Amino acid sequence: MADYADELLPHVASHCAVTVVRPPGWDASPPWGKLVSWCDADTPPAATQLLHLGNNPYHLWVAQRLRAYGGVVVLHDTVLHHLLVEEAAATGDWGRFAEELELAAGPAGRALAQARRWGYFGPLDPFLFPARKAYLRYAQGVIVHNRTAAQAVKQEMPGLAVLQVPLGVASLAGGDGRRFRNEHQIGEQELLAVHLGFLTPAKGLETLLRAMAALKELQWPVRLLVVGEGVEGAKLSHRVRELGMDDRVQLLGYVTAQQLADVLAAADVGLVPRFPTAGETSAAVLRFLACGRPVIVCGYQQFLEFPAEVACRIPPGLAGIPDLVRWLVHFACNPGALAERKAMAKRFWQEGGYEPAQAAHALLAAVAELTEDKAGRGAKGLGGGRVV
Repeated sequence: MADYADELLPHVASHCAVTVVRPPGWDASPPWGKLVSWCDADTPPAATQLLHLGNNPYHLWVAQRLRAYGGVVVLHDTVLHHLLVEEAAATGDWGRFAEELELAAGPAGRALAQARRWGYFGPLDPFLFPARKAYLRYAQGVIVHNRTAAQAVKQEMPGLAVLQVPLGVASLAGGDGRRFRNEHQIGEQELLAVHLGFLTPAKGLETLLRAMAALKELQWPVRLLVVGEGVEGAKLSHRVRELGMDDRVQLLGYVTAQQLADVLAAADVGLVPRFPTAGETSAAVLRFLACGRPVIVCGYQQFLEFPAEVACRIPPGLAGIPDLVRWLVHFACNPGALAERKAMAKRFWQEGGYEPAQAAHALLAAVAELTEDKAGRGAKGLGGGRVV
C-alpha cells in the first residue's frame, strides 16, 4: 500500500464508514486497521467504490474491479498503457488489448497493439498512446491531483466528470537529522541531496550520477542518498562503483517510516528529475516540501504546477545535468538562500491543502459531488455514508 494511502485512510475513516478491499496476498495489519472494515478482492462493493488506479502491475486487481463494478477512480497516472500491456500479458487476451488500444487511439492504436503483441515497441510508445479510455470508460467519475491530468482526461473524455483535489502527503515528524548525519559521516558543511521512490529507468538516475561525478571532479562538498528499491537497484549499484562514487553516493534501499523521517531531517534538498512522466503528481516532491526541503525537478508538464521558488527546474533527461550541477553548487555556496527556500517549501505544503486531514476532507467532498451527479443524491462530505 502506498505511503500516502496509508496516511490518508484514518482521516477518511473519521468522516464515514470505510471498507478496505484487501489486495490479493496482502496480510499486513496497519495501525488504523481497526478503524475500518475489510473485505476480499473478489467481494462485490456494497457502497460507493473508490478505486486508486496507477500505471503498474500492482494495480491489475484494481483494474479488474473497475471493469467488473465501475466506481469513482482516483487517477494517479494519466498514462495507463503499461497497465493495459501487463493485463494482456497476465490474461493472454491480446485481442481485447488491440480492441481497447484502437478504442483509445484509432487505427494507429490497433497497429501498435499488433506490433506489441509480437515484441516490437519503442520506449515512448506508452506516453504517445496513454490508453486512458480503455479503463476510464468504466468510471462513474474521476478524481485527479493536478491540472495537467484534469485537462488530459477532459480533452479525451469530455462527457466524464473530473475533479481535482490535493494529494495528501504527511510531514514526518520526529526525525533526528544530526544523528543520521553523524552515523553516515556526513559533514556539517556537506550539502545532502536525497532521491526518494521506486527505482525505474524514468526516475532520472543516470542524470543524478553524472551530475554527482561532475561535482566530485569540481571538488564541491555534495553527497547523494538514494532511498528506495526497484528494477534499477542492481544497475545503479554497478554504476556507482563504475564511476568511483562510493564516497559520494549511498544507496539505502527500503527504509522504515522512522528511518525516512531521519533521512528527511538530515537532507538539504530533494531530487526528482523524472522523465518521461506518466502524469502523476509526485508524492516524493510533496514529501520533501512537507518536511521543509526544496526540490529540483524536470521543468515540464505537471511539475510546472509547483512554484519555481520551491521546485527548482532543470531540462528533462541528460540535458538537465549542467543545471542540476549549478543548482547544487548554488545551495552549497549559499546556506542563507537554502534556508529561505526551506521555509517557503514548508509554507507551500501547509497552505496547499496537502496535509492528510485536509486532503481527506477534499477527497470525500469530491466523491460526494461525483456520486450526486450520477445518482441524484448527495451526502455532504459523505458524513455517515460509506466508501469501499
